[in-house]
Amino acid sequence: MPVDFTHLLTQRREHFRELECKISAPDLFQDAKQARLLLQEHARLKELLQTASELEKARHDLQESEQLVKGSDLELAEMAAAELVELGQKVTTLEQALHIGFLPPQKDDDRDAIVEIRAGTGGSEAGLFAGDLYRMYTRYAENNGLKCELIEGSAGEIGGFKEVIFQLSGVQVFRKLRYESGVHRVQRVPATETQGRIHTSTATVAVLPEADEVDIVLRPQDLRIEVCRSGGPGGQGVNTTDSAVQILHLPTGKIVRCQDGRSQQKNKEKALQILRARLLEEKRAEEDAKYSEHRRQQIGTGGREEKIRTYNFPQNRLTDHRIGLTLYNLDRIMEGDLDGLIGALEAADLERRLEQSASTLSTS
Repeated sequence: MPVDFTHLLTQRREHFRELECKISAPDLFQDAKQARLLLQEHARLKELLQTASELEKARHDLQESEQLVKGSDLELAEMAAAELVELGQKVTTLEQALHIGFLPPQKDDDRDAIVEIRAGTGGSEAGLFAGDLYRMYTRYAENNGLKCELIEGSAGEIGGFKEVIFQLSGVQVFRKLRYESGVHRVQRVPATETQGRIHTSTATVAVLPEADEVDIVLRPQDLRIEVCRSGGPGGQGVNTTDSAVQILHLPTGKIVRCQDGRSQQKNKEKALQILRARLLEEKRAEEDAKYSEHRRQQIGTGGREEKIRTYNFPQNRLTDHRIGLTLYNLDRIMEGDLDGLIGALEAADLERRLEQSASTLSTS
């Protein structure tokens, strides 16, 4: 039985009209943070109401087709029967999307994300794979209208990256990429392999919600900030300016270094941004540890040590081990076509969350 969201939709439409008035106000951007939250909530509600409208039409079309199948016009009945399966699948998909929209937002859903990719086991091939993952996520960002900004990169020996850190900004970025954290394994014949043997290498991905200053307060006395000469590839400006910044957080021993920007101040801001994100991740991990049984029921903890996925290039196959999903379109996925994969992970998590939130949905 489909869930009846009529009452909830009425509430959301009223709230949407209120938001329309608020974001039209001339003083909207006097409080930049509040303006951002209002615009994100407006975008989320707009998507929800659009989904509800599409679902209403799809259900109407499905009912019409079912009536035509039972009718006396055999030609129309045959055409309608051919559409029933497709319409039924469309209704199911839209119902699932609506369920997602009505669930209480998960922690940090609306935040931008800082993504860290590091080469793992496999030598230079691991560095090449880390570069491929970086390209995959940047292509995904391009395809979905997200802003991608490189924060820090350390080139591999023959290409790719030993480590690369970048920021993705847009609507609900962390919600879309939260499941990417973990160990990614690749199986393929490296370009340097002369015998044609398949090698296995890994890279780790960490997706961190961007932290605001109010989330993590960094006291000046807790920071040791050092400025030094930038090094490595990047052009004459990088090699000749004292713009690299290294920050040591004394209470935790965490060290962040940033040198990609020419401006010392810009590198300092980026380093502090990364440090806040890492400290927020640590804080969240401590909170989650209090609910270990609950965490074991989830798709994955998002831990960097957890092997989540295998990319098998000879078979054009991708396997996500957390939900037992196998796809044979690896070539498209590496070009940033992640929507199907992300959708499947969200759906699996949704099933768990729906079971836990059934009472909330019925009373909200």
